[in-house]
Amino acid sequence: MSIIIDSSVWIEYFRNGNNHEKVDFLIDENLVATNDLILAELTPFLMLKKQYELIELLKTIDNMAMHIDWQQLVEMQYKCISNGLNGVGIPDLIIAQNAMSHSCRVYSLDKHFDKMSKLFPLNTF
Repeated sequence: MSIIIDSSVWIEYFRNGNNHEKVDFLIDENLVATNDLILAELTPFLMLKKQYELIELLKTIDNMAMHIDWQQLVEMQYKCISNGLNGVGIPDLIIAQNAMSHSCRVYSLDKHFDKMSKLFPLNTF
C-alpha cells in the first residue's frame, strides 16, 4: 500500500532530518506517493533554497491523480465540524480525499489526520 507523505513531514525531513528513519525506509521500500497539491506546497520552498535536483526527484515519486469531489469535501468538512474537529483546512481534506480514493495511507505530522481517520475510511501511518 502506498503512503502519501504530507508536506509537514517532508519539510521537517528537508529542514533538519526529523523522521529520517521512517522516510528513508518508505523510500527504500518504494512505498512513497505524492500528489500535485503536496508538490505545489513543497516546490516554492525548495525553489527558494535552490534545491532543483530535489524538486526533480520529488517529481519521480508515484503521483496519485487527483479528482476533487467538492460535494464530498463539503460533507467531510461538515462531519469534522459537527464532531468538534475544527480547523481542518480544505487542502488537508483534499489530501485525505485523494488518499481514500487511491486506498493509500497518509503520513503527516498534523494530528488532525489521525482524528479524521476516526470519522472517515482514512488510514494513517
